[in-house]
Amino acid sequence: MDMRRSLENQSTVPFAGKAGSTPTRDILSQEAFHQAISRERRRTERSRIPFLLMLLEMGDHLPAESIEKNLRKLMAAFSLSTRETDVAGWYENERVIGVMFTEISFDDRKTIVSTMMARLGEILRSDLDLEQLRISFHLFPEDWDQEVRKRPSNPVLYPDLFKREERKRTLGTIKRGMDIVGSVLALILAAPLFLAIAVAIKATSKGPVLFHQRRIGQHGRPFVFLKFRSMYLGNDAGVHKEYVKQLIAGKAERHSNGNGEGVFKLTKDPRITPVGSFLRRTSLDELPQFINVLKGEMSLVGPRPPVPYEVESYDFWHRRRVLEAKPGITGLWQVSGRSRVTFDEMVRLDLRYARTWSPWMDLKILLRTPRAMVLGEGAH
Repeated sequence: MDMRRSLENQSTVPFAGKAGSTPTRDILSQEAFHQAISRERRRTERSRIPFLLMLLEMGDHLPAESIEKNLRKLMAAFSLSTRETDVAGWYENERVIGVMFTEISFDDRKTIVSTMMARLGEILRSDLDLEQLRISFHLFPEDWDQEVRKRPSNPVLYPDLFKREERKRTLGTIKRGMDIVGSVLALILAAPLFLAIAVAIKATSKGPVLFHQRRIGQHGRPFVFLKFRSMYLGNDAGVHKEYVKQLIAGKAERHSNGNGEGVFKLTKDPRITPVGSFLRRTSLDELPQFINVLKGEMSLVGPRPPVPYEVESYDFWHRRRVLEAKPGITGLWQVSGRSRVTFDEMVRLDLRYARTWSPWMDLKILLRTPRAMVLGEGAH
């Protein structure tokens, strides 16, 4: 049987060294290995115990005989350095092999890397077929406190999410088309309103008309978020930062919004101008975000983009809300209670949207949004 076809069609492929020298190590197929990475991410989100993914790229266009020969040598080295709980498989069929070291500590990471590099170094020095081998290590969870402001999340750790995007590529094209058409129409139709709001802001408080803020987009990519300014200049963000921290931890108190409802949001905030209070209550302060949509940084429908200090307080599983969908102006959360639901409930709504979104679902959310704006449901 052809070796390439065999590797593609089997869920696991056993490899071993010479008889009696090393135990058999099963090699998962690409699909099975990607599923294993996804399961381990979710397990880590609950247990908070990291895992380390090692990838070895063996090069392009190798004959099947060389693939099997090289794989046997690599598996022989792995068997001396891995545990039964570690998982090996094809990250990319016939090109990239992966080994996932599960349930490690941060100190273990250094030991594993040094041990594997030493073992692989011995093979590389003695085998010309493997001299082009490229090795990389990827730790989950990532240190977002430091990295989220500098670069996007590491895509290597999320092969299942990128595969989902690939499956929905056609629907994604339709969604992008809806974003472009919708944002252009909104900017044209709302042009007089833009002018009236700008005049009102300038006439009642000092400062620029637009508020620019750094937000975190899909896959942790930062972008400049636009709103009509609703606060006085020189305000202290410390109060909001502390409240957000308490909200994410589930310790925030509900505040009355004046209508007998309790909301998880700061109310009677002295930083907000009278005009800003009206804009926030009617969500008119968010109109400039159609520019973000037109630029491709946001979508008409999706999770709300968080500020960096919000992300710093996220639990591991909360991070999925900025990984699995592009942020939007409106979304399932906004039409399902908005600030009246807890933070965890909001994240679950965002994740449900990311798993089940479709153009039809986006259209239904868009049709429900005007009612939520007019009634100010959960807004303040």
